[in-house]
Amino acid sequence: MIRLIGYLFGLACVLFLVVAAGVGIYLTGMTKDLPNYEVLASYEPPVATRVHAGNGALMAEYARERRLFLPIQAVPDRVKAAFLSAEDKNFYSHPGIDITGLGRAILSNLQNFGSGRRPEGASTITQQVAKNFLLSADQTIDRKVKEAILSFRIEQTYSKDKILELYLNEIFFGLNSYGIAGAALTYFDKSVTELTTAEAAYLAALPKGPANYHPFRREKAALERRNWVIDRMAENGYITQDDAAEAKQQPLGVKQRRTGTHLFASDFFSEEVRRQLIERYGEKSLYEGGLSVRTSLDPDMQVIARRALQSGLIDYDERRGFHGPIAQIAASGDWGPELAKQKFLSDVPEWKLAVVTDVTAKAVGIGLQPPTDGAGKVDPAREIGTIAADDMKWAYRDSNDARKPAKSPDGVLKPGDVIYVEAINEQAKTYKLRQPPKVQGGFVAMDPITGRVLAMVGGFSYGQSEFNRATQAMRQPGSSFKPFVYSAALDNGYTPASVILDAPIEIVSGGQVWRPDNYGGEAGGPSTLRTGIEKSRNQMTVRLAQDMGMELVAEYAERFGIYDKMLPVLAMSLGSGETTVMRMVSAYAVLANGGKQIKPTVIDRIQDRYGKTIFRHEERNCDGCNAKDWSNQEEPTVVDNREQVLDPMTAYQITSMMQGVVLRGTAAGKIPVKDRDVAGKTGTTNDEKDAWFVGYTPNLVAGLYIGFDTPTPLGRAGTGGGLAAPIFGKFLAEAAKLTPPAKFHVPEGMQLVAVDRKTGMAASEGDANTIVEAFKPGTGPADTFQVIGDGEYMTQDQIFSNSPQAQQAVTSGMPGLF
Repeated sequence: MIRLIGYLFGLACVLFLVVAAGVGIYLTGMTKDLPNYEVLASYEPPVATRVHAGNGALMAEYARERRLFLPIQAVPDRVKAAFLSAEDKNFYSHPGIDITGLGRAILSNLQNFGSGRRPEGASTITQQVAKNFLLSADQTIDRKVKEAILSFRIEQTYSKDKILELYLNEIFFGLNSYGIAGAALTYFDKSVTELTTAEAAYLAALPKGPANYHPFRREKAALERRNWVIDRMAENGYITQDDAAEAKQQPLGVKQRRTGTHLFASDFFSEEVRRQLIERYGEKSLYEGGLSVRTSLDPDMQVIARRALQSGLIDYDERRGFHGPIAQIAASGDWGPELAKQKFLSDVPEWKLAVVTDVTAKAVGIGLQPPTDGAGKVDPAREIGTIAADDMKWAYRDSNDARKPAKSPDGVLKPGDVIYVEAINEQAKTYKLRQPPKVQGGFVAMDPITGRVLAMVGGFSYGQSEFNRATQAMRQPGSSFKPFVYSAALDNGYTPASVILDAPIEIVSGGQVWRPDNYGGEAGGPSTLRTGIEKSRNQMTVRLAQDMGMELVAEYAERFGIYDKMLPVLAMSLGSGETTVMRMVSAYAVLANGGKQIKPTVIDRIQDRYGKTIFRHEERNCDGCNAKDWSNQEEPTVVDNREQVLDPMTAYQITSMMQGVVLRGTAAGKIPVKDRDVAGKTGTTNDEKDAWFVGYTPNLVAGLYIGFDTPTPLGRAGTGGGLAAPIFGKFLAEAAKLTPPAKFHVPEGMQLVAVDRKTGMAASEGDANTIVEAFKPGTGPADTFQVIGDGEYMTQDQIFSNSPQAQQAVTSGMPGLF
């Protein structure tokens, strides 16, 4: 018997050694192919890029995985407690594998075998780090063995806090959010430090299966799992039973954060920033690099610009009648679900979609689009309202056939029409009819000193069209280009009092005859350069450009950045080339700042994920700004190293002339700002296809155009003065409140002389028809009356003999001159 026992014991030892050898060989094989766990030390997860406005407000986030890296020191204890209770309560005591938890899971799974329940796992946080970072998610024995080996090695190499930091920043929470910081923002729109116990418990419940605990689709399961985590927190001593009871009484409270743009009215601006970031650093850096971008956007000014442009587009569009309903649905029965399916302009929250329920001659009954929750479930409540006949009179004119106007609402709308409405009085449930305009436009406002773009509007609505008409639309600037023709003249020997013939002119080129006309067809005869700008005279401008030579005009246009390469033909002097609003506003900024070249920018600064500045727009130097202490040295000064592209005196002269445009010229009465100097220029292209205005004060420059995306005549009144200037005026009236009043700086040495506004000669004492004109040193009003025309100085007899129209213009426009 003893011999048998000894035999069996020996056999058992041999089997044990064989199994041990086999296990050893197996484990040795497993360790050969293990990934290098030391890479965890240089962990750089894909992190969202965040874009901020000039005041620091969050504008937009861009990420493939919505993640923000958060050091473990910044994670509150209650959040750590929630995850430890949910995932690994012995985390700070086990060596990487929790033997107790593993045994408990095996026993539980044996008891539940055949019940259909999902097997209970026993992976520690360390094991999950090994799997998520270094291994696949395959459910195999080999993978679990490798996971265990790596867990031991990770525990020997890294601190517990470092392992927990890796885990909390890597795990997936659903809704495209990764990491605890990203999840807190996605689910509750708050930082991790602001999470309550109940909120932290819900987030800790998600890693097991985000889809299983979806806050809207599976709210009951989500609450049960959250409460289970709260109970574990109390059981483990992290919170009291009273705290647990109170936390479980709270609703789930998920407030899903919107994606994309977060700052109202900044969609076009954010998209321009996104495009520039991709162009500069590539898509990977944008969506994974964790960049922190500070833009130049002024949120208040952006809202003002949006409101001004939208108002102008709506006014123009409504004067041309109703386009028809957005769609048609059944108005009988419950119209809510069908109306909820209709897409609306999400970036125009002032408007709501509605369905027409009944129509009479006096009013229209409407039902408003009901809201939906995160799961797409339609709110059962139905909100109704009315549109009075007087609040939709503009729609009585059909935009397709203006000769057939309706007389009341029942000639315009019918039940089932889906329309846009805007509240007049929400309590009284009264609304007015609205429609997205077909006409579009672009708007840019800029700091003329730095080139920082303060506001940008690329159209009526980003939801309607993502095309940015401020930066992408190539349009003819028309007469808004003329100041650069006149600037070239003033920089090359002409004065504001130089006289040019404003009369019909023929240009023959290549067998073709071109006869430019003034708007309205009238001619003013001999007129000063100031008059040419103020009245926007085409024929004068062509004669001036011909006298100078178009090569000079092209050089100045390229110097100002309006065109990269301008064709030096006379038609270009009237703005027949194509450029963008951004370029035109940048060029006017040079006039506003005294002739200094600027680089327009929507980005002030870019930092990488570690806070290192990798781009800064400000290129000016400040010698002495970083002195460690003060030793009676001079105050530091900013060295302006920008290129001087225009004589400061010329810049003031053209500015003074464009002040006349606002006071007496084509924009007179359209810009009601009295507490500061304002200069600007209207622009109208052939057949009124585009209407422009670009203007500035000493500390703000802005410009816009209005036109159809497929260039189409705007109508006889579709001029820069009639359409664009009032929008600029509305913008400036509000934007001026954000900047201090200022006057244009008169350069030292500039001579201010009173001249006759028609002849350009020195004014006689007591002459009422005078204006103070700015002259450079060594220049002044002419002693004799001289007229520039057809490339030469002309006498009185030549003026009369060359053109009967000129004779009529001179005698009618300047009585008593001859």
